Amino acid sequence: MEHNHNHSHVQFDYNKAFAFGIILNTIYIIVEFVFGLRINSMALIADAGHNLSDVLGLLLAWGASYLARTSTTHRRTYGLRKSTILAAFFNAIILLIAVGAISIEAIRKIIEPQPIGGITMMIVAGIGVVINTLTALLFLKGKENDINIKGAFLHMAADAGVSLGVVAAGLVIIYTNWLWLDPAISLLIVFVITIGTWGLLKDSFMLSMDAVPDKINVPKVKQYLTSLPTVKDIHDLHIWGMSTTETALTAHLVVEKFPADNQLVETINTKLHDEFGIEHPTIQLELKSETNNCEKCG
Repeated sequence: MEHNHNHSHVQFDYNKAFAFGIILNTIYIIVEFVFGLRINSMALIADAGHNLSDVLGLLLAWGASYLARTSTTHRRTYGLRKSTILAAFFNAIILLIAVGAISIEAIRKIIEPQPIGGITMMIVAGIGVVINTLTALLFLKGKENDINIKGAFLHMAADAGVSLGVVAAGLVIIYTNWLWLDPAISLLIVFVITIGTWGLLKDSFMLSMDAVPDKINVPKVKQYLTSLPTVKDIHDLHIWGMSTTETALTAHLVVEKFPADNQLVETINTKLHDEFGIEHPTIQLELKSETNNCEKCG
């Protein structure tokens, strides 16, 4: 039997993006909370609390991103790559908790409207829109390929949306004195955030259960492997996410005879990496007569 595997992958460094986002948002949280107290704006105070949960989410994602690059050990042969999946999962939970807190506060304000300093509210929230949008843009490029980065992006994009809603509410309240509008817009934003967060929660949970990443088309992978001229059958095909950016595959390929060199396996590895985005394939070649020995493998 012949074994071969490949470990070619590229990781992007988001340290500066995380540091910038955390420092800038921490300063803004303090400013927003202080002004919220001064003008008696529960919307600003609630938004400051929401921003605090997002800073904690950024710290969690940053820590996981660092841990994913740590060296392997005898007991952790994959290193701590899986921590990026767990960080994405907990990020989604933190977001949903924050959404729940915002919803409770919004409902309370609908029942008991309170006077608000509209102009100050607009200015402070407007600063939040700029800060959170800039921070979200730092993670825009990586959000499609890494759900841990996607979690950070959703946190900051959600903050920008909440702040924008506060700005709009402040403007309308100034001219109409519709105090109920502030919590009503908050509930609408909560609905939008929940939709995006549910997808993150589902994806991260499935990856934590070693499910096939969404980007991988299993039938096409199997079709490619079985289409190879020397391959007669395939079994024990397993594909899972090692982290939020790396995918692993193992497969047993039945051949008529073992090749004289590694060309077949190297060709398979290159194809799986370049076309399917599978960075860690492990291929086992075996003769047809040997397949019975693996019937109980999985």
